[in-house]
Amino acid sequence: MNILEITNLTKRFGSHVAVNNISLAVRRGEIYGFLGPNGAGKTTTIKIVAGLLQPDTGTVRINGHDLAADPARCKQDTGYVPDRPWLFEKMTGMEFLQFIGGLYNLDADRFNSATTHFLQLFDLDEWRDHLIESYSHGMRQKLIMTSVLMQNQPLLVIDEPMVGLDPKSARLVKEMFKQKARGGTAIFLSTHSLEIAEELCDRITIITDGSLRISGTMETLRREAGRQTSDLEDIFLELTGAWEMQEVIAALKERS
Repeated sequence: MNILEITNLTKRFGSHVAVNNISLAVRRGEIYGFLGPNGAGKTTTIKIVAGLLQPDTGTVRINGHDLAADPARCKQDTGYVPDRPWLFEKMTGMEFLQFIGGLYNLDADRFNSATTHFLQLFDLDEWRDHLIESYSHGMRQKLIMTSVLMQNQPLLVIDEPMVGLDPKSARLVKEMFKQKARGGTAIFLSTHSLEIAEELCDRITIITDGSLRISGTMETLRREAGRQTSDLEDIFLELTGAWEMQEVIAALKERS
């Protein structure tokens, strides 16, 4: 069953086409990587899926519901982690979680057990009553993660999840994503970390200049790139036309 369906999606900003007629689907229990160079259209697509931008044309369906026709239901079914978390700095961490729990009508027992679990796991428990303005970037990222993971939504939309996280927390987040997927959650994941994408993702789409370049498993991407034994970094450089950067990198290493 497809939890996320994007069909013929297009978004323009003036004369610039940020997203150009893209279509894809993410199945239940799948971690789906959405990769591309800077300016390729990833974040624009993610903001449309999260309901923060309206497309010019095309449709988004979440858990069987049309985002344009039933935005409240679709947002209820979606957990969103942005690349730059914006938080209410004059709230404490716990007040923010209570606010999110109220927005999503989270059951009190579920809220109490989940927040206790994740705050302890992320080493935030002693900070729960501190104002968010005193949090580091990494702590804010972990608070956002807690606000999403404490729920049980069918779709998670994640934009650059590891930014600011220490190695321990990054490992925890990866394992949590795997656990969520095993439980049936669909995860739509955008990241510049190709190692993370290769480790986590069941399928990967690469977008360039607003258009889908290729979608498929690692085996599919390797065949398309003609690099049967390469890792995702080499494949990504080949398929996005940036392979010449490898020569530059090699030359810099020789000079060092």
